[in-house]
Amino acid sequence: MQLVVARIGRAHGIKGEVTVEVRTDEPELRLGPGAVLATEPASTGPLTIETGRVHSGRLLLRFEGVRDRTGAEALRNTLLIAEVDPEELPEDPEEFYDHQLIDLDVVLADGTEIGRITEISHLPSQDLFIVERPDGSEVMIPFVEEIVTEIDLEEQRAVISPPPGLIDESEAVIASTRDASTGDEDGTEGGAGKGAV
Repeated sequence: MQLVVARIGRAHGIKGEVTVEVRTDEPELRLGPGAVLATEPASTGPLTIETGRVHSGRLLLRFEGVRDRTGAEALRNTLLIAEVDPEELPEDPEEFYDHQLIDLDVVLADGTEIGRITEISHLPSQDLFIVERPDGSEVMIPFVEEIVTEIDLEEQRAVISPPPGLIDESEAVIASTRDASTGDEDGTEGGAGKGAV
């Protein structure tokens, strides 16, 4: 099974290093020196990692055969893909590979069906479940412990405890209120906004 483990960013310096956006919880295993990775687009690979180091909180990689900034820039936005045994599990029992989570049923603690995970979106601050509702609409659920309370692979379900407004916008909590009858100094009316989740 193939999993996207990183996306190549900008060139760093003049000796062929690139920044990478890591998309794996095990970069030391997947992105270590000697690792051979398939690519998307396929025409840029396969790429073999020659060296890796962390600089200012970012992972920098150099690939065999890429010796200058021009070569490094040519790789920008390339996805790095590792071959992973589908039976292999992450070392930490609280971590999961994307393929383990796709198609899980999403339910509330009382069993109420919310939908099915169709995609995992990896953002810098957190991961998001993209969940397809029974009516075909989608909802995004942050994959954080406070909201996703249980992942049960045997039962093929994710149990969530969403804050008000995450699943049903009509339940959103008002974050601030101002008296709409009094205008601000610039003559506009005050208003109320929904709280961000």
